[in-house]
Amino acid sequence: MINDAAFPCSNRSLSVWLVWQNGQKGVVGTPKIVFMNSAKLAGIDFYAPSEIVARQLIGVVVLVDGVGGRIVETEAYDREDPASHAFSGPTERNMAMFGPPAHCYVYRSYGIHWCLNFVCREEGHGAGVLIRAIEPLAGLDVMRARRDAEDVTALCSGPGKLCQALEVTRAFNGRSLAQPPFDLAPAPPGLDIVSGPRIGISKAMDVPWRFGLAGSRFVSRPFR
Repeated sequence: MINDAAFPCSNRSLSVWLVWQNGQKGVVGTPKIVFMNSAKLAGIDFYAPSEIVARQLIGVVVLVDGVGGRIVETEAYDREDPASHAFSGPTERNMAMFGPPAHCYVYRSYGIHWCLNFVCREEGHGAGVLIRAIEPLAGLDVMRARRDAEDVTALCSGPGKLCQALEVTRAFNGRSLAQPPFDLAPAPPGLDIVSGPRIGISKAMDVPWRFGLAGSRFVSRPFR
């Protein structure tokens, strides 16, 4: 049996947990060292609950092969959440959502648009953050060509739009955010972040797990 005494320390991207194992009758046995990836990227610990990661992702810059921008809108989903794909457990479609944190979960919405999610929590839990909108900053001409649109506010103002603009498809499912073609940069401090109910769901509609950059004109829908 493992007791409650665990002593965390860190070495760059690797966390070391020293766990004391108890023997029978409460006798302390030999220490056991367990190595765990911290999954910390762009200043965010992706082992954290999805609603925390979703808020912290606002302002983070995400690039895919040099094309992308600032995240201005997200939604959190968790296995205990009836609106989540993970609610009913692992399937062939959502398996990446139960995978390691700081990886992609990509699915097709209504058989039309791809949607990009960042997996969080420990492997096997089933949680993620839907990237709903970004403010385009890099590769605008490439985005315009991919989207066949000129208005910068229309390029990535929705999960399907941003996947088209960044050319994200099912091929990205399960990929690590720490490796090419992804590049993430931390959000600046002091951002004004708003929250509200999520969009386009029929369950847990009042849960305020939609987050956005206050006043951004690049969100998919204004916050009320």
